[in-house]
Amino acid sequence: MVVALLDTSVLWPSLQRDFLLSLAAEGMYRPVWSAEILAELEYEEARKLVARHGLDHSDATQSAARLVATMRSAFDDAEVTGWEPRVGTYALPDPDDEHVLAAAVVAGAGALVTSNDKDFPRDKLPAAVDVLRPAEFAANTVALSPAAAARAVSELAARSGRHGRSFTVAEVLDALVHRYGMDEAVGYLR
Repeated sequence: MVVALLDTSVLWPSLQRDFLLSLAAEGMYRPVWSAEILAELEYEEARKLVARHGLDHSDATQSAARLVATMRSAFDDAEVTGWEPRVGTYALPDPDDEHVLAAAVVAGAGALVTSNDKDFPRDKLPAAVDVLRPAEFAANTVALSPAAAARAVSELAARSGRHGRSFTVAEVLDALVHRYGMDEAVGYLR
């Protein structure tokens, strides 16, 4: 099974995160992340809930903490430890990204999924790690088993009704194309 490290930039957009994690829940790949990635996600999610959804700081912080707790519970083997000694050994353009690559290497990830691929130049990466943008990773994953991916999208759509308006599978697929450029993955699903 492919092991993929999901960077904060991939986990922050809600529907994209839900789609990628739904694929993982179907057993299509094994997601991994570090405590630092989850801490960044929690911080950014709380900021988003305040800025875009008008939640007060306390409610946003609690909601973001619940999200991270849910991810830890649902994927209880995803959190990588022991990556800290490798930070600073890759000479990445942005030293703040060293922890991401370090966690990917320690986890044995074949894919590092990030929206910030320019921060991970090929010549700085171990040969075993491919950096993929989320749309490319989604297309590769869905292509392996469109039927399993379709189940993942159906489950995602079914869960969407918990917070008010529910979405149809077609609406989810349309949003994946229009918001995240996942045309190829959605093409396999349609």
